[in-house]
Amino acid sequence: MATISEITRNIKSDSFQMSLLDGKVRNQALDAIAKALLENKSIILAANEADLKKGEETRLAAPILKRLKFGEQKLADVIDGIESLISLQDPLWNKLFERELDTGLTLHKVTCPIGVIGVIFESRPDALVQIATLCLKSGNCAILKGGSEAANTNKVLFGIIHEAGVKSGVPDGFLTLIENRAEISELLKCHDTIDLLIPRGSNEFVQHIMANSKIPVMGHADGVCHIYADQSADLNKAIPIIVDAKTQYVAACNTAETLLVHRDAAEKLLPALKQVFDEKMVTIRGCEETRKIIECEAASEQDFETEYLDYILSIKIVNSLDDAIYHINRYGSHHTDSIITENKAAAEKFMLLVDSAGVYHNCSTRFADGYRYGFGAEVGISTGKLHARGPVGLDGLVTYKYKLFGNGQIVADYAEGKKSFQFKDL
Repeated sequence: MATISEITRNIKSDSFQMSLLDGKVRNQALDAIAKALLENKSIILAANEADLKKGEETRLAAPILKRLKFGEQKLADVIDGIESLISLQDPLWNKLFERELDTGLTLHKVTCPIGVIGVIFESRPDALVQIATLCLKSGNCAILKGGSEAANTNKVLFGIIHEAGVKSGVPDGFLTLIENRAEISELLKCHDTIDLLIPRGSNEFVQHIMANSKIPVMGHADGVCHIYADQSADLNKAIPIIVDAKTQYVAACNTAETLLVHRDAAEKLLPALKQVFDEKMVTIRGCEETRKIIECEAASEQDFETEYLDYILSIKIVNSLDDAIYHINRYGSHHTDSIITENKAAAEKFMLLVDSAGVYHNCSTRFADGYRYGFGAEVGISTGKLHARGPVGLDGLVTYKYKLFGNGQIVADYAEGKKSFQFKDL
């Protein structure tokens, strides 16, 4: 049996073949994958039911079970995502700029694949489809390791996608599924064959990956997202936005975990909001001033830096916009944060100074998603500032290279003053 090192070496070889594939071939493979997923719907759903049953028997936490579910709607969503990907422009070999350094010496900057991307993700089987198809469209090879709780669903999805891709002329190594958790430690050592790691899991897990590998890591750990209701917030907008951000899908990383309320808006907003949250069985943990206005549990310092992924919301009353910005930058995870206000200047200041990948005005944090941004799908959310930030779609899965076209030029002529550069953008 081949070792992880040998497997990744073969994948690296296939990654060069992937970069040569015409965009039409990659789109044809995506179309074949979408059709194959639909044709094998009953097999996929049965595998997922087996995973869900096992998860219930082993008492998996409710948020994990919710992420694990891959029903007909999730299948329809990923197929829509694939069709959207097909319609997008080919991200490869696009010319970013062309510059003439001197007569007959021309520099081009063009997009190209990253190469081999390892993605270690949590219980969501739909993530496997999104990652596989995004990497295919962007000309990258993907090595996937999903959570054991989704083993049956992931294995079936991988088999369907891999077979359809290879039949369409894509190299065998375009997609690889690792099923043994012990192999992750070996994967982390393959810095000479894997170009990028994208871990999707707990903060502790992401930090472990970063500390134990020389491979560049892109992604995020926690999703501690905020909504700030400013003193000029329109209650008719604020309540639906806050409720959507908290309850539309509590297990997502872009779900709001903390609500900040300006002191002047608290008396009107909080009682009306509590009534709705009581109906939706949301537990509120408030600061001391919040508890003077509505009945709720006491919030601790730890609550304000916690990603609940559950029907729990922490609330804090602040004295000013500056206090809200400070709190978000101090306790947030630089994921997505939103301000609700009718004051344009306040919105602009918030969006300028909040140090997050996504800063919103008068809308739900749940919009932080590659599909909702029109990317087709995403491999994850990046809260870092290098290369890619926010939902990582096709643009985040390509890099670039410089191509220099000459006609016998040598640097000595320029260093000795025989020739001079005549920089001109073409």
